[in-house]
Amino acid sequence: MQSLILRYKLVPFFSNPIPGYSIEEHTPLDLWFTEESLGPWDWKIDCVQSGDIVYGKYLWGGKAAFATLDVYRELANWRRSLPKYAPTPSQQLILDYMAGHGSVSVKEVRELLHVKKSAADALLTKLQMQTRVITGDIIRVYRGADLQYSGWQRSSFCAPETLFEDLDFPFPGYKPRSMKSSLTPDQSLAFLKDTVREVCGEVPDKILLKLLG
Repeated sequence: MQSLILRYKLVPFFSNPIPGYSIEEHTPLDLWFTEESLGPWDWKIDCVQSGDIVYGKYLWGGKAAFATLDVYRELANWRRSLPKYAPTPSQQLILDYMAGHGSVSVKEVRELLHVKKSAADALLTKLQMQTRVITGDIIRVYRGADLQYSGWQRSSFCAPETLFEDLDFPFPGYKPRSMKSSLTPDQSLAFLKDTVREVCGEVPDKILLKLLG
């Protein structure tokens, strides 16, 4: 799965209007999600924890996707230039909380804004579409007397800069990375279209815009 993401550079988790362009369609049916195998639902944890892949709900209007940092950087550069992706007051409260705490969970969003889980999930999805929030980590939850893992997971969310900006005190072997793009927003959009077309062929602009924003 990780090699596919690194090769495609930007790929949705689920099947979509572009045939063959998803993790789902590249996963054998017997590995997708059965009692014997948790498949990509579990493999995504290793992708997130690799430090090289950006995971979140940021394609097709809020569907799960994976991207390499060089591609996600351009997605953020383009998306953040659009007025429709400016944070609302409630969303800004979440961003301010993350700035002070480093990350946020669904539970913390519920407590912060006094909303139900569905509303907290929706707010975090909108922030992910704005490219201001990504999945920072996913941990496996073990339950029962025998601490069995059956696919239950708990996620935390953070700003992409928290994971990918240069460290003030880099450790040995650390490779400097940045969320800052050298392109204009329009150039970033062209780059994103070219990235998808490199693996999917000639996809119409109308479909690409639905995918990307």
